[in-house]
This record gives sequence, C-alpha cells and structure tokens, in this order.
Amino acid sequence: MSFMFRSVPRIVCEAGGITKTGALMKELGATRVTVVCDPGIITLGYADKVQKSLEAAGIAVQIFADVQADPPQNIVQQAIDGAKDWKADGVIGLGGGSSLDSAKLVALLANSDQTIEGIYGIDKATGDRLPLIQIPTTAGTGSEVTWVSVITDNNSLKQVVYTPQLMPDIALLDAELTYGLPQKVTAATGLDAMVHAIEGYTSRTRKNPIADGMAVTALSLLGKNLMKVIENPGDKEARSAMLQGSLIAGMAFANASVAAIHGLAYPLGARFHIPHGHANALVMAQVLRFNLPAAGKLYAELAPCLIEDCDFASEEEAAEAFVRRIEEMVPASGLETRLRDLGVTEDSLSEMAEEVFGKIYRLIESNPRDMTASDIEAIYREVY
Repeated sequence: MSFMFRSVPRIVCEAGGITKTGALMKELGATRVTVVCDPGIITLGYADKVQKSLEAAGIAVQIFADVQADPPQNIVQQAIDGAKDWKADGVIGLGGGSSLDSAKLVALLANSDQTIEGIYGIDKATGDRLPLIQIPTTAGTGSEVTWVSVITDNNSLKQVVYTPQLMPDIALLDAELTYGLPQKVTAATGLDAMVHAIEGYTSRTRKNPIADGMAVTALSLLGKNLMKVIENPGDKEARSAMLQGSLIAGMAFANASVAAIHGLAYPLGARFHIPHGHANALVMAQVLRFNLPAAGKLYAELAPCLIEDCDFASEEEAAEAFVRRIEEMVPASGLETRLRDLGVTEDSLSEMAEEVFGKIYRLIESNPRDMTASDIEAIYREVY
C-alpha cells in the first residue's frame, strides 16, 4: 500500500492554554499578528484573552471578527486584504471551523499574489504561508490539524482548497474554551467529528492504516462522551475528551478523505445556511444505512467504539447495531432532524442532488457504496 500522511508539527493540549498564545507565537518569530474570529468570540472574551497574551509578548495585534458560517469568499477576501495592508507576519485562527478555515487562507494569501479562485482544488498554491496557530473553540471540525479549507464562493457553491501549506504550525487545544458551548452547538459539532472518524475509516480512495488507527481512537472518545456533554455540559473531563477526539478525527479524515455524508451536507450549508455539523447530522444515519450492504465489515469493526460490553453473534449483527446506534444518537442529541423544519424547500431537493453528483463527485467516489443522483435525492426526501 502506498500513501502519504501529513500532520501538524506541534499540538499543545492544556486547559487554560490560551494564555500561552503569545509565547507560542513569539517562538514562531511573528511580531504583527492578525487574529481571525467571529463576533461571538469577541462577546465571549476569548479574543481579548488572546490579544492580551500576544501584547504581553511584545506582539502587535489586529483583530478581524467578521467571519460568518460557511465563510463567504468576499468576507475571507476582506480578511486577507486587511492582513496584507496591515503587513501581518503571523495569523491566529480562533473559533469554530469557519474561523479556522478562513485563517488558513489569510495566512496563505496575505503572503502571496495568488487569488482565492486561483487556488481552488488540489495543490494549486505556491509559496509559503505566514506562521499560523489554530485554536478551536468547538469540538467538531478538526480544522486545526488539516490541510483543507472550505468556503462558499460568490455563486453560493462550496469550494475546497487542498494544499500542504494550510497545515498550521501549532494546534492549541484549550478545553476551557468549550465549557460554555450551547447544547445544539455541542451536538452538531460532536456529530460532525464522529462523521469525520467514520468516513475516514470507510473511505474508498485514501484509507490507510495510520488514519484507521486514529479514526478508531477518535470515534471511541467521541462516541462515549458526546451524550455526556449534552446531558451534563459542565463535565470537564468529557469536554476535554471531545476536543481531543475532534482533533484526532481531523487528522484521520485529512489523510483519508470524507465521503457522501459531507457531500450531501455541503449544499444544505451553502444554500440554506444550516451549520455544517447539523447538516452532516441530518443525513448521517440515512447515508450509513444506505452504505450498510457495502460497508458492513467496516461498520462492524467500528461498533465497539460506540457500544460497550456487547458480544455480537456475527459481523452483520455488529454492523446493524452500529448503524442503529447512530440512528438513536442523532435525535437524542436534540437537533432538528427534518429538512423542512430548517427552511429547506422541497423543490430544491432534486437540484441539490444533481449538484452533489455533478460538482462534488470527488466525495461520492470516496463513499464505500456507489451512489447515483437518484440515490442522493431519495436520501434528501427521506429526511425532508
């Protein structure tokens, strides 16, 4: 088997570790740092903590706090232009996946004459990015350890940048930043991370033994702690386990690929602004059920990650139990489970199916079972 595995050079995992941001960035040699976040991060006071740490280390700070969910290209461009004009020599991503994905592109393109459109796709970027630290405030996307950035272009289509330069210098995990997450955000981001682990483990295109081991570890951490943090948001140990599981799942899928769940979720975010993790959760169980005939062996191998102390009589029984457990977890998370309840229109279902099959086919190729546009539409209709 031939494969390549990429990983972030350094991971710092410490409750309260956000106070070390300045010292870490100083080690990277930066003196003028742009912090990329959303307005909620300002309200929570996290950006202020980062700014104080940076300034204590003698580093000048610019805050860009206009990131939006499913980051629109024009907003990311504003952040890039602002950092370039300010002559930033370092970048920090602070927040959920949208902020982290935006920060990657700021670090890359504030140091380049390339355009955003010019680097859509695989390995289109040239040159080096600015020093980059990623600090997640949700346990979900794993973006802090991936070489991928997903944004929404000016035609409301999801575009993906894959390039090694997007891998940050440091991923800083501070579980304290997740203690106050709202229940729905906790649920959506946690299920998103679980999807990363599952799809990484079952990928047809880039599955490899290192990613497999990480996917199993991640899914065990996530599957055994998600309901704990939903039911008891103050469980600090479970919160830390979720953040670690999210990061490890990110490392898995970044090297093995995601698949149809993500493919079907993308138009829901781009068209109807459903948060990415929630969009994944909406179609997660139905895609796994669809894949069962082709992925039964792999699902059986993953079953112990979610179901403890079970002695399955057969591979089929274990795989069925795995899918059934996911079917139980999604509604138990408290998230809405119907597209119609989130503003999705029935006449958009066939259009989205064609979009997924025609423009995001790379993710369908990674799916363990072949899928047609009709199959995709049928799944949308099932959850409508």
